[in-house]
Amino acid sequence: MHAMSALTSELKSEIQTAYRTWLEAHSFKPRRGQREMIARIAQTCTAERPPRTLAIEAGTGTGKTAAYFLAAIPIAKALDKTLVIASATVALQEQIVLRDLPDLKRNTGLDFSFALAKGRGRYLCPKRLDQALQPEAQKDLALFYAAAAAGQGVTYQRMLDAFAKGGWNGERDSWNEELEPSVWSGVTTDHRGCANKKCSFYTGCPFFKARAKLRDADVIVANQDLLLVDYALGGGAVLPSPEASIVIVDEAHHLPDKTQDHFAAKVRLRGAINWADQVNAALGTLTQKLGRPQALERLAKDLAVEYEAFKLGMEGLHGTLAQLPFAEKDADTDICRFGFGRIEGPAARAAAAAAAPLKKISRALSATREFLRNALDGECSLEDRLVAEDWLPAVGQLEARAEATETLLVDYAQADGEVAAGAHRARWVQRTEQDLEAVSAPIEPGPLLGEWLWSRCYAGVATSATLAALGRFDRYFERSGLQQTQGVRISSPFDYPRVAVLAVPNMNSSPKDFAAHTAEAALMLPELLAKERTALVLCTSWRQLRGLADALAETGLADAIQVQGRRSKQAMLRAHHERVDAGKPSYVFGLASFAEGVDLPGDYCRHVIVVKLPFAVPADPVDAAIAELAEAQGRNAFMEISVPDASMKLVQACGRLIRNEHDHGRITLLDKRVLTHRYGRTLLDSLPPFRRELGV
Repeated sequence: MHAMSALTSELKSEIQTAYRTWLEAHSFKPRRGQREMIARIAQTCTAERPPRTLAIEAGTGTGKTAAYFLAAIPIAKALDKTLVIASATVALQEQIVLRDLPDLKRNTGLDFSFALAKGRGRYLCPKRLDQALQPEAQKDLALFYAAAAAGQGVTYQRMLDAFAKGGWNGERDSWNEELEPSVWSGVTTDHRGCANKKCSFYTGCPFFKARAKLRDADVIVANQDLLLVDYALGGGAVLPSPEASIVIVDEAHHLPDKTQDHFAAKVRLRGAINWADQVNAALGTLTQKLGRPQALERLAKDLAVEYEAFKLGMEGLHGTLAQLPFAEKDADTDICRFGFGRIEGPAARAAAAAAAPLKKISRALSATREFLRNALDGECSLEDRLVAEDWLPAVGQLEARAEATETLLVDYAQADGEVAAGAHRARWVQRTEQDLEAVSAPIEPGPLLGEWLWSRCYAGVATSATLAALGRFDRYFERSGLQQTQGVRISSPFDYPRVAVLAVPNMNSSPKDFAAHTAEAALMLPELLAKERTALVLCTSWRQLRGLADALAETGLADAIQVQGRRSKQAMLRAHHERVDAGKPSYVFGLASFAEGVDLPGDYCRHVIVVKLPFAVPADPVDAAIAELAEAQGRNAFMEISVPDASMKLVQACGRLIRNEHDHGRITLLDKRVLTHRYGRTLLDSLPPFRRELGV
């Protein structure tokens, strides 16, 4: 169907009827903000010409999930487009698929189908699970399974039993135990290591079963990581092409950071040297298993010199980088950041020396993988086909590592002088007790998102409860790549002055004096916590979090505090709920990850205590590189970047308190800078209109 020049009266009527029917089914009253959001999205998606993009900040309680579905589902169907929702978290994905969409389908009169999409790495590979449980396979492929399988035989057997009996669907997120990454990586794979229809486990493969459901779905619920992977590959690998999609990015404030992470390159240097020995041993064993085919023997012979050249180059790079002046970071890691991302002299030359032989090793691994695929497709013995099937995931794993390492080395080799000044990447080395890790990450994710997402999708909407900073969208537009886009703010319907108090008590210490501020906060916390039976205490560093938790443990509150890092997040929150349900006080202490995405409604959180304004940590290499570039461009990095970013984080932290219309409570900010510095009033005014108790 041709693009519509405007909303037709029929389409408007369909959307309005669906909304009215949904409200009546739940005995809801229409919300002004929700109606506005529906109208704005409908107008954007049916605009005559691109760019059909919109950024919409919808305050907590707006009902934004229902709003974007009610607007976009009828329009997507009328335009013969697929509606793709990309959330930031698995929790929201599952809420949408298990609760929101079934409810809308039952109670709106809209006829649509929907499916959940996750990346291949979220699914079990039955072939690899089978191999991990076979002693013979582990022996032949020890390099790939020994580390993951060590002590995990019982876990893998439980997985097999549950999967075979239909008690588990093969998705990592539905497995009922915590899984270390190394354990899960032993039983999953990527596209390089997948034999597809040639695999003997294809018909029961969880990934391909899930993918089959996507073909005819009107609505696909993905996550932002999958969206980035798929679109970076050109689109259409798992999701429909961007051009055939209306894309709504929920929790969209996460998208720039996820883009930075996705397009970062990192390599552990000693690990890469050991990896070269793995490749050598693996290709030698594979060649023997296949009866020494001429093609593989020639590859193995040609690579003998390249392995040594690669290892020599990596040793040189390690030796050079080890001499850098490292500064201690908050965690157990030391950092050395390269100013303006420039890597000059010996380090750049060592990276180039290692990259040259690695390119040949990478090409050889690609040729080996192709050889195995041809073996599966062609005329060969059953034994050789089984060997090829067994070894394809392992070779794919080696090839993926080669590509990632090559990307980093080439990046470092070219990161000097004029090139680095225009590349706008942060580059640094971090040192742990075990190794050195070289890292490169984009500091301007906007151009990447503009190229791969917003300029290509038929229509795109970015939405979240927090997008604007200090009342403006400029910072978000810059980081997200949205150009020529309207930003709309929809206020929360909650009566904030009536239900919540924001207190900033008088303090003697400045947060810039870590020891004094931590000591004063520790003295104040027992009295502050006593105001309510439950609280969420948010810190900006591990050092301060641990210091406060240790100080409070000496006051008799040890049993009542749940501290991040001492056990899993799920276990923490479970213990918190159990204490609250039993009528006992409970206080959750956490870092930035607890400032959003943690839902503690009602009595589970009556007090949010923000220990320090959430400015970027000075030691963070990406934030430091962003500030450095801004200053070089003649901008005020603190006022244009640091303050707006802190504003968004502070709004998110305060948003943990009021989650529904029945909530009430207190917010306490233990940072006097909002009262004494000129940017303080700006930060306070960016918050919802809580009742204020300042300097009391």
